Amino acid sequence: MSDVQKILNFFDGIGLSYQLTELSEKSFLPGIEIEAGGLNIDLEKLKYPGDLLHEAGHIAVTAAHDRPKLSGDMKDLGHTGAEETAAIAWSYAACKHLNFAPELVFHPQGYRGAADNLISAFETGGGFGFPLLSY
Repeated sequence: MSDVQKILNFFDGIGLSYQLTELSEKSFLPGIEIEAGGLNIDLEKLKYPGDLLHEAGHIAVTAAHDRPKLSGDMKDLGHTGAEETAAIAWSYAACKHLNFAPELVFHPQGYRGAADNLISAFETGGGFGFPLLSY
């Protein structure tokens, strides 16, 4: 089973809404956009499967009653560093739950060159955002 299919099965299991579709516009992350609290995924344009977990993290850390309002770039919707931090922690937790290497989420082309630092922090128990997940 491919990494993408394993992630989609996970989304099905937790009730995270997504649809496979062609994206005509450039999205914040290649092949993924958040629309009305769900993910639109263009498998032809998707470059990094771990980005699916990160974007899903934004949805997951948003209160259920606010999720339908999520569309586009989360910064434009008022997501702050706290929500970003929580989404990163959620994506790492999901990655571990799915038995993926952390490099799936923290790939070298993401996180402004800090992927190795994030891997080191989370793998040694010094990651961040976990209290926000509990909240």
